[in-house]
Amino acid sequence: MLASTLSVDWGHEDWMFEVKFDGVRGILAYDGRDITITSRKGNPMAVTYPELSGFISDEPCVIDGEIIALDQAGNPSFGRLQTRMNIKSRAGAADAVKMAPVTFMAFDVLYYQEPVIDLPWSDRRHLLESMRFEGAPVLLSPIEEDGSALWTAVTERTLEGMVGKLKSSPYQPGVRSADWRKIPFIHQLRAVIGGFTRGERSRASTFGSLLLGLRDGDRLRYIGSVGTGFDQPTLRAVKTALDQMTQADSPFHPDTDLPAGSVFVNPDLVAVIEYKEWTGPGRLRAPSFKGFTNDSWYEVTVASEGPGADR
Repeated sequence: MLASTLSVDWGHEDWMFEVKFDGVRGILAYDGRDITITSRKGNPMAVTYPELSGFISDEPCVIDGEIIALDQAGNPSFGRLQTRMNIKSRAGAADAVKMAPVTFMAFDVLYYQEPVIDLPWSDRRHLLESMRFEGAPVLLSPIEEDGSALWTAVTERTLEGMVGKLKSSPYQPGVRSADWRKIPFIHQLRAVIGGFTRGERSRASTFGSLLLGLRDGDRLRYIGSVGTGFDQPTLRAVKTALDQMTQADSPFHPDTDLPAGSVFVNPDLVAVIEYKEWTGPGRLRAPSFKGFTNDSWYEVTVASEGPGADR
């Protein structure tokens, strides 16, 4: 069952709210003896996340949840989880467990002695809370009746967002349902445009992505590139402006690993960028272009906009 992006009344008594964790969806199935761990699409994940393989419940069950990895501040870090996601060998996974252990945040139950997907969400939640788990890092996803209070906590800790769930909703496997509604928390910053990549196919006459940076001394610190958020008129207008600003020298620090074939520009344009999070190497995850601002590039620094900046 998947969440839709429809709006929801945060204070309505028919809804409950829980944190939307930034991780990988997983299904734990325990038959009373053995445990299987699969992705939302049914792919096996036991080798990738061996610390979950010791899961034991008081009864045979199937549990839906999110696999997350925590950063040093105790917040979910998708960047840290990415170091685990593509591991397919037991030896590699054993080493990764020590560096980036995962936790399974359980938020629903599909089977407990018998199928329970037709029960309303509120009954399934009570059932989930009554179950006993051991042998693996499995926790219950916290819930809150007051959506505004949970949203305050989400924004203070800069989490991914929250999900509203209709108390009366059955579990609908594989369906993106209006009974579950996700409310994402979007981060925003200013970034200097230091160049662009050449466009291909439908963008052959414009550009592929803009190279983003923050001022660090008299150079830019590269924070990634953005290629989404543009409509066709904006693509053409931005390309026209960029063509008047090209220069041979890179405005980024000399040791920066930039996309091949990058075209550099005078760093006069400052853009507003939405993004999900900072990754470990200091890059933006899932950036999206929102527009330009008249701010000077000199104001757009690592200190004012970078990880940990107070905006």
